[in-house]
Amino acid sequence: MHALVILPTYNELGNLGPLVDSIIEQGEMFDVLIIDDGSPDGTGLLADHLKTVYPNRVEVIHRQGKLGLATAYLTGFRFGLNKGYDYMFEMDADFSHNPRYLPEFIETMLREKADVVLGSRYVQGGGVTRWPWYRKLISRGGSLYAGLVLGVNVKDLTGGFKCFSRRVLESINLETIESTGYGFQIEMTYRALKAGFKVVEMPIIFEERREGKSKMSPAIFMEALWMVGKLRIQSGLEGEHHPAGERLR
Repeated sequence: MHALVILPTYNELGNLGPLVDSIIEQGEMFDVLIIDDGSPDGTGLLADHLKTVYPNRVEVIHRQGKLGLATAYLTGFRFGLNKGYDYMFEMDADFSHNPRYLPEFIETMLREKADVVLGSRYVQGGGVTRWPWYRKLISRGGSLYAGLVLGVNVKDLTGGFKCFSRRVLESINLETIESTGYGFQIEMTYRALKAGFKVVEMPIIFEERREGKSKMSPAIFMEALWMVGKLRIQSGLEGEHHPAGERLR
């Protein structure tokens, strides 16, 4: 049983080394794929160095320019499927997502017989640290809005720390994913639910990045809201019924 942790990076020089060290420390089942979008701060060079430090545990893909979070994860999913990984993680490269949760994701996946496990800030035991009130309002409100519009019982639809089983990614046509930013998180979970897969939420504490600047912007947020409406319209046109989803309490 092997898992691939996918780390999209852009200017994460101060975070990447300690983060990869910590992921590797979680156990031999966790490998790392770094997908760097031509970081001008030297993140790509550090990624290549980490590959030499951890041979057969760390792989690197270099891309020319900022091509977006969604395309990075889709590239990672295809890589993981081709390499035969059983599970694939989405994870931020700024320590907002603590690597100590990785084994718990797998334990939850197996215990709950889940197909997708979401690291949730908005179930009992979850939360965020060092966020101003307005950022909490935007994040929580975005998740509530998406859940209401799409009719799914998932508390944290916008979170980016999650684990997919191989069979989910094999079943979803990755070529049809349309989101380019954080709407990607909503779209992937929604498509998994529509396909009948079991989605479970696991509480995590989201920690504000250690170094660097957040890449969230009003444009990214608006793209996510637009994508929610589009997914709802498409679902109505298709006339497909989907399960409401499940979460841990």
